[in-house]
Amino acid sequence: MESSKCAILLLTLFLLVTISGKASSAPSPQGDFLTCLASISNESKPQVYVPKSPSYLSILQSSINNLRFTTPSTPKPQFIITPNRESQVQAVVICSKRYGLKVTVRSGGHDFEGLSSTSDVPFVLVDLINLRNIDVNIKDNSAWVQGGATLGEVYYRVAEKSPVHGYPAGACPTVGVGGHISGGGFGAMVRKYGMSADHVLDARLINANGEILNRETMGEDLFWAIRGGGVASFGVLLAWKIRLVPVPPIMTVAMVRRTLEQGATDLVYKWQSVASYGVPDELFIALHVGVVNGTNSTKGELRRTVEATFQFFFLGRGDELVQLMKKKFPELGFKKKDCIEKSWAESAVIFAGFSVGTPVDILLNRSSLPKTMFKAKSDFVTKPIPKAGLEGIWKRFLKEERPELVIGTWGGKVNEIPEDAIAFPHRAGNMYLIDYVSNWDENEGKDASNKHIKWVRELYDYMTPYVPNSPRTAFLNYRDLDLGQNNINGTSTYPKAKSWGQMYFKDNFKKLLKVKSKVDPDNFFISEQSIPIIVSS
Repeated sequence: MESSKCAILLLTLFLLVTISGKASSAPSPQGDFLTCLASISNESKPQVYVPKSPSYLSILQSSINNLRFTTPSTPKPQFIITPNRESQVQAVVICSKRYGLKVTVRSGGHDFEGLSSTSDVPFVLVDLINLRNIDVNIKDNSAWVQGGATLGEVYYRVAEKSPVHGYPAGACPTVGVGGHISGGGFGAMVRKYGMSADHVLDARLINANGEILNRETMGEDLFWAIRGGGVASFGVLLAWKIRLVPVPPIMTVAMVRRTLEQGATDLVYKWQSVASYGVPDELFIALHVGVVNGTNSTKGELRRTVEATFQFFFLGRGDELVQLMKKKFPELGFKKKDCIEKSWAESAVIFAGFSVGTPVDILLNRSSLPKTMFKAKSDFVTKPIPKAGLEGIWKRFLKEERPELVIGTWGGKVNEIPEDAIAFPHRAGNMYLIDYVSNWDENEGKDASNKHIKWVRELYDYMTPYVPNSPRTAFLNYRDLDLGQNNINGTSTYPKAKSWGQMYFKDNFKKLLKVKSKVDPDNFFISEQSIPIIVSS
């Protein structure tokens, strides 16, 4: 017993020296937390950083993808912990609960509102970057993926084992699987195979008591909730077991750009119906709208114009796609020269925005894409926006520096699955998901940030007549705190959370409330938009 106590004291001393460069002789809440962490972790030494640690800021900012949350005024964690064992995560949960610290968990750092890296109450940031092992089993078409892995790492490791297996998830390779799948997760195979969360077979989760649960021990209600309901409301995701899907050895990607002067308005209007209901499920035609410098056809002058990019991801060959477009969308003028035939993994690289010929191992680079400050909002669309409505969007775009619409089409398999099959509810009747974005540079200042955020909000308001409003819906993976927030210094309640809860989860919000109240009755896993508990009157 004495040797065990000695080991704990030595480990505590090690942690204190690690975070500050010298041992502390006076008791402190920081020391209490670290003592607790050391006693529970036993001889396993987690890496801990505090604000005085030399690497603290670089570790904190390494995975924050929205630079709005890297400013000096952004609230920062008291501790950053980068565990390399599951038991260390258990210790963090237990000790944080014991000493009144909130826990935030970061997988890839892509939370649009920064909730994986910041909070207005004292908190511990658990960065899962060292827990990203991927074990692919081609024989049973599955893989165990730890919560800190990125989508790019998953794609690379699957393709490494088989050229005819894939996983239906997002286009951005640096997104972490923990949050992506737990919010539903969608990508270019959504029409063929549905959401990422539709292909989860099992999970490993740490609950508020520090226990590690799997599908069997957590029960089907909690397993239902973490597939689309946001795992951060219920625990810490350690790993997903995912179902792999068949893909052809060679498939086709393509991008066709058209400006307003080239008929973009008519093409976008036609695209709405074609892409959602007029083509086979094997074809996904995304749409990206931005602003570029175009040419005035009468004067030859450069001027800003709106450009629509039609992005094709087809589980088939180029010749077939050309014939399909001639039949379904001849106005676009799609040609064989637009087609790029590659393997699934190579196609994922191109669809992520990299140039043709970029090595597939770029998928392993967790910092391969540029970062900006941005504000985003989302809508699901159930009927075509009329041309007059599109023209109103274009007018607003030309008043903003770097606006974007990022649109993914629905239809096919994702629409066929019942709304209550998992917590993600946005199924039948939806044509596409639209993401409104404004980007700006971090050196523009606070006034500029406020201006860009205001622009996005005004565009969102403008779209009200063109989207469902009973309720208006939103995508959890595109988190938007404008929709409403919990009081994380007090008790989060159903009436306060109902507005945004129904937008993200529709009628599934009621079941999520019951699951949350059962598995986390003390509301330990709380954030500005976590599922609240049911408070008895």
